[in-house]
Amino acid sequence: MSKRTLTATLVTVLALSAASACSGNSGSSASGGTPTVRLMVGGIDKQIYLPYQLAESLGFYKKYGVKVVLSTEQDGGVGAEEAMASGQVDMAGAWYNHTIEFQAKGKAVEDVVQLSGAPGEREMCTAKSGVKSGADFKGKTLGVTDLGSGTDTLTQAIAAQKGVKPGEFHRLAVGAGSTAVAALQNGKADCVMTTQPTVAAIQKKGVGTSAVDLATTDGAKAALGGAFPAAGVLARTDWVNAHKDATQKVVDALVATMHWINTHSAADIADKLPQSFVQNQLVTKADYITALNEDKGQFLPDGIMPAGGPKTALATEKMVGAVTSSVDLSATFTNDFALSANKKEGFTTTTTPAGADG
Repeated sequence: MSKRTLTATLVTVLALSAASACSGNSGSSASGGTPTVRLMVGGIDKQIYLPYQLAESLGFYKKYGVKVVLSTEQDGGVGAEEAMASGQVDMAGAWYNHTIEFQAKGKAVEDVVQLSGAPGEREMCTAKSGVKSGADFKGKTLGVTDLGSGTDTLTQAIAAQKGVKPGEFHRLAVGAGSTAVAALQNGKADCVMTTQPTVAAIQKKGVGTSAVDLATTDGAKAALGGAFPAAGVLARTDWVNAHKDATQKVVDALVATMHWINTHSAADIADKLPQSFVQNQLVTKADYITALNEDKGQFLPDGIMPAGGPKTALATEKMVGAVTSSVDLSATFTNDFALSANKKEGFTTTTTPAGADG
């Protein structure tokens, strides 16, 4: 997802340098060793994307026999999904709907494990704006992380469902974290669509409240008419076909992580994440845990693409005019790796899987 991160630049540079150093044998283990996979996340310190780092912290990548080199998007830099599509990295921690957009552009990209059934976003609005739903967007300035991003698409979709057209409001790129908070504080935006922990910071500063909930699966169903699969692992189909063993190991590790999230408290999760993620200039650790408790329902327990999810994502893309051509949803995701991972560990799957038609 083209959403930017607050993670220190140095951390990203070091991660990308490591990724570059191992790019020659990425995804492969010709010598019989551990395969290396480069995975860029669309904002690794955001709560919506916490499973990728949590899997590392829990030692699950190592346990399942794969070395995953994590990196993260930077403000103004290439998006995780674009870096994956261009071959700069092997996989992207990004939103599922990008696979639909890529197919419409003639590129074969698929989602190999689904981590959430909701965007994890909230439309945070100032009291002065008077915004209570998408019906109130007319004439307002609405902040999104970046123009063309998933938050941009969702903002237009929420408006469209209430009969408000894109030309009837203004969209403004405000980034995430402190820049999104500042947009509300300085009156540059009436609302911003953002995630935790930025939501908690906005609430704590008293500069905005949640007008539209897309942070949980139930919230997404109410606002968008169905589960909206967001965070997942995307990869080029040709890469997946050439590296099925490495792909399976990454999915094994993340499915185990999703079960761990489902069976542990928000405080347990926060304790396993880097301190800079859970305690920084925006939030205290207590704030982070409270926010995670509130929005933990976005995470799927088994990595399975939920029934109807792809159809909801496609309908959203078409609603805002981002995709106008026909799309073969069966080529945009697979549950095969996740089903295998659950079976391997004897996990019980609770998500009703999407079929070939989404």
